[in-house]
Amino acid sequence: MAKVTPDMIIADVLKLDKGTVPIFLNNGMHCLGCPSSSGESIMDACAIHGIDADKLVKELNDYLEGKEA
Repeated sequence: MAKVTPDMIIADVLKLDKGTVPIFLNNGMHCLGCPSSSGESIMDACAIHGIDADKLVKELNDYLEGKEA
């Protein structure tokens, strides 16, 4: 499975696996349906929302890796 990186577009991560939605929400990213999410990278959105991008990316990758096991 693909690995999530900070420069990935949020909508692409959601398309990869809808199970990532709660991870975004739990980290304060509540605008997953807004137009910006289809063109904004995780890093850019985290900077705007004051969220630690590295922490979010790690949680997303941990989730995806857990599904492969």
